Amino acid sequence: MNTDNKHPSIKSVGWALVQASRLHRSRTGDKLSELGLFAGQEQVLQALGTSGPMTMGELAAILRVRPPTASKTVSRLSALKLVERHTEPGDARVVRVKLTKEGKRKAAAIDDLWNEVEGELLQGFDNKDRKRLRKLLRRAAKNLAGLTGADQTGFDTDDEVEGLEVSEPELAATA
Repeated sequence: MNTDNKHPSIKSVGWALVQASRLHRSRTGDKLSELGLFAGQEQVLQALGTSGPMTMGELAAILRVRPPTASKTVSRLSALKLVERHTEPGDARVVRVKLTKEGKRKAAAIDDLWNEVEGELLQGFDNKDRKRLRKLLRRAAKNLAGLTGADQTGFDTDDEVEGLEVSEPELAATA
């Protein structure tokens, strides 16, 4: 590969973010394929594994996608027998989604996989660098969410997010 040819935007933060994101998604996708899953499906299993059963609307909101997108992914996961859909008693318009036993196993495997890729991504970063990077990326995402009309919640700083921050020993273990 000729290293003399460089992308004109190589000094751009956006370019670096796109490259890191693309490579992260590729690495995660490779690992997910070993579990018989595709990129994006893991997010549904993670959300249900953490939060428990939820409506399609709640799931779509957590994933920051439109309800039809969430529904399509849930349909695929249902065909794999990883999730189940049930209508709400008294209101058949409300559909709740929950993990099956196999879905719970996959969700646990995804957590391990996610931690492994996170460790690879952040190899050589100390805890302070990791926390700062998380904070900066959340701030950047919140900026763009505001401009696009997307939901701006959930992009709070580490100090404001309870239960989402990885503890310092866990970060060191993934380095």
